[in-house]
Amino acid sequence: MTDMQGLRVMGIDPGLTRCGLSVVQAGHGRAVLPVAVGVVRTPHEIPLQERLLRLSVAVEEWMDDYSPEVVAIERVFERGNVSTVMNTAHAVGVLMLSAARRGIPVHQYTPSEAKKALTGNGRADKKQMTSMVTRILGLSEPPRPADAADALALAVCHCWRAPFIARTEHLAELSGRQNTRDLRSGQQ
Repeated sequence: MTDMQGLRVMGIDPGLTRCGLSVVQAGHGRAVLPVAVGVVRTPHEIPLQERLLRLSVAVEEWMDDYSPEVVAIERVFERGNVSTVMNTAHAVGVLMLSAARRGIPVHQYTPSEAKKALTGNGRADKKQMTSMVTRILGLSEPPRPADAADALALAVCHCWRAPFIARTEHLAELSGRQNTRDLRSGQQ
């Protein structure tokens, strides 16, 4: 099993009005240590481009301050309101670009993937998720608002999935090498 101890993960619950940010560090086994959590807010009355700039500046400050090795972000999905989805998609693009500028890999998780990873139930409600995040991280009180708890959940989800992802990528790399050798030997 690949050991991810020490892996620093930034979890992001994307949003234009409220964006949850967190940083955790993988410990031994399934232990995860909280480093930081917060929410970036942008006022809805200012122009979209200014809101996106404020979001970008804030997340880049977090990346510079906490030096995450990977970002775990919620995958945008249809919520019924097209303008909300579009605003969230704009925010996700800015957040992913901020990570890309620093060479930080990004992994996306659906809400149900994070819920299943933390509670075993892909349909867990906000209260269950917040309770599990509080317990897993050994927090003295639940993180508030929900965007902060969701950002922590995404980071924990990645910490727990990272060993599997690393093994899968390693096997794919080995398979690619073997295929390349097979092609070379077939050409001779």
